[in-house]
Amino acid sequence: MNSLLTGGSAKGRVAELHTLGGKVRRGPSEKATEAQHAKGTLTARERIDLLLDEGSFREVEPLRRHRATGFGL
Repeated sequence: MNSLLTGGSAKGRVAELHTLGGKVRRGPSEKATEAQHAKGTLTARERIDLLLDEGSFREVEPLRRHRATGFGL
């Protein structure tokens, strides 16, 4: 279970949220990013950065993870 839901001080929970947010902004592991670049493609965040003006994009729910596994493919 996510430790943000199991208690602790508010200050500790806020610190954990900041840590999680940093992980989300950094993206996948360096190995995964290198694999993407080896294919000649950019990561999703790199593409967004190139497409939009700096400061014009605010990600909504960056900690959200979808649970869908079957896309009918």
